[in-house]
Amino acid sequence: MRLEGEAERLTIFIEETDQHRHQPVYAEIVQRARKAGLAGASVFRGLEGFGASSHMHQLHALSLTEDVPVVIVIVDEPDRIEAFMPQIDELVGHGLVLREPVRVITYRAGSKG
Repeated sequence: MRLEGEAERLTIFIEETDQHRHQPVYAEIVQRARKAGLAGASVFRGLEGFGASSHMHQLHALSLTEDVPVVIVIVDEPDRIEAFMPQIDELVGHGLVLREPVRVITYRAGSKG
């Protein structure tokens, strides 16, 4: 896949503990993005944050599972992001979803060598 120039970044802020059919929502979003043929998706785990409810979410030492913020970032062409939005509407019950124009400078696979 070739991606360069004008594109969109879809950024989704949810909680790590959010579930869809016994699977983390972030994992379901990434799987569906891959199945939809989107250029790529990354998930980032936050240390601390709060959202619309003002409830603090924090990572605590010695705990493996926490209700911390998770951010999913997907970049692709605007029409491909638009076509994927019904998936996001289905999966994200609460959180923050952003769409922003971006300019892709480089997008290429590297060798694992």
